Amino acid sequence: MRPYILAESNWKDLKEQEVELAVLPWGATEAHNYHLPYATDNIEGEAIAAEAGRLAWEAGAKIMILPIIPFGVNTGQTDIKLDINMHSSTQAAVLNDIIEVLNRQKIHKLLILNSHGGNNFKPIVRELGVKYPKMFIAMCNWFQAMDKSRFFEITDGDHAEEMETSLVMHLRPDLVRPLEEAGDGDARQYKIESLRENWAWAERKWSEVTEDTGVGDPRKATAEKGEAFFKAVAEKVSRLFIDLAEADLDDLYE
Repeated sequence: MRPYILAESNWKDLKEQEVELAVLPWGATEAHNYHLPYATDNIEGEAIAAEAGRLAWEAGAKIMILPIIPFGVNTGQTDIKLDINMHSSTQAAVLNDIIEVLNRQKIHKLLILNSHGGNNFKPIVRELGVKYPKMFIAMCNWFQAMDKSRFFEITDGDHAEEMETSLVMHLRPDLVRPLEEAGDGDARQYKIESLRENWAWAERKWSEVTEDTGVGDPRKATAEKGEAFFKAVAEKVSRLFIDLAEADLDDLYE
């Protein structure tokens, strides 16, 4: 039993355990090119949460990792077979119910550990922060925590690319098909210049952007790269866990 993982905890031990910070990993269920599993975001999010949680717990942080939410916003992929979409409004309802429990039990810090680029929790967090003024609600995208160029050769993709492929090769090699079966992850760009420059935004229609559902070439991925990246991300995320767990909510600003 890992006492910082709620799914592995029991009432005998947990009822007296102090919890300063709850961590909610949130992923997605979607195609990841031809070679990675639909659960890629969940595998990554759970593993990073657990390893960062271990490091934080061993440093004395009073944390609890909640079970991952396995469905994310996939509104641009409605015609990709069995990509499961959870609308933002549904995410808001789920998050409200979780925060209601934490607030009632006086666990007033929550970190959403986001593992899917299509999820956008900022407007939800703003609204729920008004509803639950005692709660401190933060979010982070673990995949933005490190400079990918330190670990990978090809860094211009964002879905089933070298980084994600390397991670899953390290974490769950049994679920990765041979790289020669992977698509090249080539993605079409908007003709509209402002959208290409990313200061304007419109949702991508996934099946019109990419032939294989990947965005970014995965073919230089290795398990060794994935292991190095995983350790670096988990270490950095663990520091966030520690900082939030130890933070005084009445003294947050310099």
